[in-house]
Amino acid sequence: MIKARVTVTLKNGVLDPQGKAIEGALGALGFGGVGHVRQGKVFDLELEGTDKAKAETDLKAMCEKLLANTVIENYSISLD
Repeated sequence: MIKARVTVTLKNGVLDPQGKAIEGALGALGFGGVGHVRQGKVFDLELEGTDKAKAETDLKAMCEKLLANTVIENYSISLD
């Protein structure tokens, strides 16, 4: 079994209203000095097999087809 983590974040230059709202909420809660908050998503997956190269190829396909909107989002993959 291969464990993987896919992290998806907005590309630089893409507006992030949720990140801006989090930044404002942190300030309102008394956490001063926090700026430029960007939000993203994390997917933890378990893949059958032991071939890490195949797993990475499959994960890239998953990101391109479903997990990330590659027009506005970047993704990174880490395998354990």
